[in-house]
Amino acid sequence: MDAMMMGAMSKNMESMPDMAMMDMSVLQACMDACAACEQACTVCATQEMGCAPACMNCADMCHTMMRSMLRVQGMTPATMMAMLDACIAMCQMCMDECMQHADHSDVCRLCAQACQACMNACMAVRDMMMASA
Repeated sequence: MDAMMMGAMSKNMESMPDMAMMDMSVLQACMDACAACEQACTVCATQEMGCAPACMNCADMCHTMMRSMLRVQGMTPATMMAMLDACIAMCQMCMDECMQHADHSDVCRLCAQACQACMNACMAVRDMMMASA
């Protein structure tokens, strides 16, 4: 199913100017990282620690980033870059907040790790977009 979905995504990506040559596996990895981060942040927010607001915002941003990558029709490279930058910034903020509790909360530590992975995946997509432009 993943191969079929990536094939469909490749066709959708062709509708975005200058994006036809994107590596769909990098996009898939980013969507997977966004989904994992959304889940980790949602669980972390239920702890009602000081990081909860950042976690809730990050979960929402990761969900929005993932959904935007699924339906790229009508997006421009500039819009996608802005979304990636926003997701990276939100993950950084959440990671910084959760790291304050990571020594005594496994959930916060895992959330911070998920945020780092999501940031790395978003940066990989951003770098790929810049290289193909």
